[in-house]
Amino acid sequence: MKKQILLVSPPFTQLNTPYPATAYLKGFLNTQGVSVQQMDLGMETILVLFSKAGLEKLFSDHTHSVSIGSANAKRIFTLQENYINTIDPVIRFLQDQDPTLAYLICERNFLPEASKFEQIEDLEWAFGTMGIRDQARHIATLYLEDLSDFITEVVDPYFGFSRYAERLGMTAHSFDVLYGELHKPTTYIAELMLALLQQRIQEFKPTLVCFSVPFPGNLFAALKCGQWLKQNHPEIRIGMGGGYPNTELRSISDARVFQFVDYISLDDGEAPMMELLSYLDGHIDVSMLKRTFCLVDGVVTYCNGSLRLDVKQENVGTPDYSDLPLKKYLSVIQLPNPMHRLWSDGRWNKLTMAHGCYWGKCTFCDISLDYIKNYEASSATVIVDRMEKLIEETGERGFHFVDEAAPPALMKAVALEILSRKLVVTWWTNIRFEKSFHFDVCRLLAASGCIAVSGGLEVASDRLLQLIAKGVTVEQVARVTDYFNRAGIMVHAYLMYGFPTQTEQETIDSLEVVRQMFEQNILQSAFWHRFAMTAHSPVGMYPDKFKVKTLNPEAGTFAHNDLDHDDPSGGEHQLFSAGLKKSLYNYMHGICFDLPMQSWFDHKVPETSLPSDLIEQYLARPDGRETKATDLVVWIGGPVTYDVVRSTLSIAARQQTIEIRCPQSEGLWLVEVLDAMTPVRKTPYTYRSLQENYDLNGLHDFTLFWYGGVMEELKRVGLLVL
Repeated sequence: MKKQILLVSPPFTQLNTPYPATAYLKGFLNTQGVSVQQMDLGMETILVLFSKAGLEKLFSDHTHSVSIGSANAKRIFTLQENYINTIDPVIRFLQDQDPTLAYLICERNFLPEASKFEQIEDLEWAFGTMGIRDQARHIATLYLEDLSDFITEVVDPYFGFSRYAERLGMTAHSFDVLYGELHKPTTYIAELMLALLQQRIQEFKPTLVCFSVPFPGNLFAALKCGQWLKQNHPEIRIGMGGGYPNTELRSISDARVFQFVDYISLDDGEAPMMELLSYLDGHIDVSMLKRTFCLVDGVVTYCNGSLRLDVKQENVGTPDYSDLPLKKYLSVIQLPNPMHRLWSDGRWNKLTMAHGCYWGKCTFCDISLDYIKNYEASSATVIVDRMEKLIEETGERGFHFVDEAAPPALMKAVALEILSRKLVVTWWTNIRFEKSFHFDVCRLLAASGCIAVSGGLEVASDRLLQLIAKGVTVEQVARVTDYFNRAGIMVHAYLMYGFPTQTEQETIDSLEVVRQMFEQNILQSAFWHRFAMTAHSPVGMYPDKFKVKTLNPEAGTFAHNDLDHDDPSGGEHQLFSAGLKKSLYNYMHGICFDLPMQSWFDHKVPETSLPSDLIEQYLARPDGRETKATDLVVWIGGPVTYDVVRSTLSIAARQQTIEIRCPQSEGLWLVEVLDAMTPVRKTPYTYRSLQENYDLNGLHDFTLFWYGGVMEELKRVGLLVL
């Protein structure tokens, strides 16, 4: 019998764009001639739930539950007719199918309003910088969040737009709680989910169903689906993979889990999938599976006897988003954090430039795991080929490169390839704030369509950055973020507090660095994370080295990653959470820079030990960059002509025509050479070859010319030294 595979993203991840795991795997399976479909079960459940028919059923089925609910729940229930009559238009608007509805939404007398709208008054000032459609999307987002609160309180406590029963999946060392919850009556949301799964099973008739579980908030739904399949379609085999198994289930031993799934595979899914198909076809023994847990004679067994190599990045194929409802995803807007807004607003094609992390040293990170340590990059040509194919397939020109940290050299190559093909795209990614990102590199990335980067500043302390092995300094981060900002690229910083041995003084000093960076407008977005000690990180593997004590070192029978720990030499980190987040919220909105640090905290904190102009001092220092013979020289400044009569070089830039006085001999030479140095010509000029060309044309003293006024002006308007 021919194998038919159904790849499923279980509820819930994102409203605005598909999580890419199933699309990646389907793209690869297409190259192998395997019959495969995929479904975003979370998105499909959302669309059924948030519809006129869905709300009618929801309110009618839960009339009695409301009587014991909060005043807010009772208000929403009382306004149910308003919600039922407006939900379909709002969903169409958030799908960009009815943009004119924005005017009606912004009138504030169309949509019913509950507790989430209490924050509108505080954010009213922010609307001054937003267009009417963005205002409307934010109001519509609050409207949906009110409904979500109602569902969570009255209908299903597990519900959340980007998670389902997340608490149950958060490092459950034992399977007991999950097992018990899975045997309770099926919840309202789960019933909707299972009905949609049943429909797809009947239509496609798969022989293998595989669930991609990226986060704890997807686990329970995946297991619930597996439970239903076991009860109703015992002939179907069930697989599971994704980020959650990769980090949490590497030492699983509880056989009860396999009442819900048959196979749990780790790390890259391509080779394990092919071996699983070979096994199911009877071609190999179970022991020859690749990185896969299953039951053998009733015992959980890790089968990894396969000799099949993992698939090279060049050969994984282009992600395939077909059979996903791309036009039905919802663009919502959350105001406080600009980077989170990118996450939630717009449809992004997700790609990777490279597998793993080229740095692979950060001590808080799971660098011992394959998805981090096995670094392998694709070529720029292959990456941009995939971009063009996805544009053709999806009609979308926005790309989110979901790398652990995109390699700077490859980012440059991709940018040049995009420009050489005259491809109009918008893209963003994760980076390390390393010195390779000088100003000209940032200008190149911006010219290719890069609009934002996010990177780890972590604890803004040089001592702790060294302990983390981040490979950057505060000064370096400040300089790089300044370059990105000057190039017009938004910068988001991941921030961390509570790293082992971090003192209260270092926490306050770190906040002061962040304050100054926002005040200097070299950061536009950031988010504080509390340090989490994981079993697969250097801190988790060698706690003594970092002066912490692991409180739960032994692996459980189910999940094992997050480690409780004691930090006797550090501060009371939990006291800082609210103050760090509150201050950051204000800094991101450009206010309250002059408030003393103490005003953000309920407990006594030390004053900062840093000068108030530290970041300003860093930015004022010369960068010390020198041009090397092998540096690539590229022209992105626009068409160039030379007026012999006026001895003037003219550059037709996008906003204006720029004129530069220039001797005729150099001017005519520049017209020719600048055209040759545009990315579309694909003529790789280095500083050395440019100098040689200058000399061959009978011109003299290239060094003097290179540092003269003409070239300095050209460098300002589009001559890049990379």
